[in-house]
Amino acid sequence: MANEKVLIIEDDKDIRNILKDYLTADGFIVNTCDNGGNALSVFNSFAPDIIVLDIMLPQVDGIEICRTIRSNSLVPIVMLSAKSGDIDKILSLGVGADDYITKPFSPMEVIARVKAHLRRYKTFSNPSNSVSDKKGFGELTIDSKSYKVTYMDKEIHFTSREFEIIDFMSQYPSQVFSKEQLYDNVWGLSGFGDLNTIAVYIKRIREKFSAYNLSFIKTVWGVGYKWEEGLDE
Repeated sequence: MANEKVLIIEDDKDIRNILKDYLTADGFIVNTCDNGGNALSVFNSFAPDIIVLDIMLPQVDGIEICRTIRSNSLVPIVMLSAKSGDIDKILSLGVGADDYITKPFSPMEVIARVKAHLRRYKTFSNPSNSVSDKKGFGELTIDSKSYKVTYMDKEIHFTSREFEIIDFMSQYPSQVFSKEQLYDNVWGLSGFGDLNTIAVYIKRIREKFSAYNLSFIKTVWGVGYKWEEGLDE
């Protein structure tokens, strides 16, 4: 992970400096920004490998910054919020954030998530040729290399994290996965994270499939979820 670049966009000086100190000590190159107005220019000039982005910022909020960056970049984005409710989480994931951490948090948790997202992003950027690139389910095609899902040759647009859930579950049709298993296998983290995030992502994936009258993720009540074509219960 050494020499990879992290951009921290956070207006709280104490949080900003603590995260910078911890990440720098871990070998990362760190740049910071304390307001939303300058965030995009700092992002463009610094070209980070990952972004830690607060939602509540002066001038331009983190949701809008995330939306703008995601429109032309797949760089991992970890959102920070002082609110524990689901609204900010749903908004963040909806505009393409890869993860969401509620304050107060442990700096070591942030570092663990940063490292996990960088590992997954590098895997995505350099996919193995030994892995089958495409999976087909009737008229639906899942392309692991291009991160694309197509139905009858028309692309259904998913965020990178939504795609990773689809890609993982579709490798094991009819196998039931708990929220813990999905979080560990897709996020690459063990012991950190809000498992309710899984439910938010599953809901968004289902909404996008339902626009095409498709349903592939089934709830197994009290257990978890499985990939199976048919009507959801």
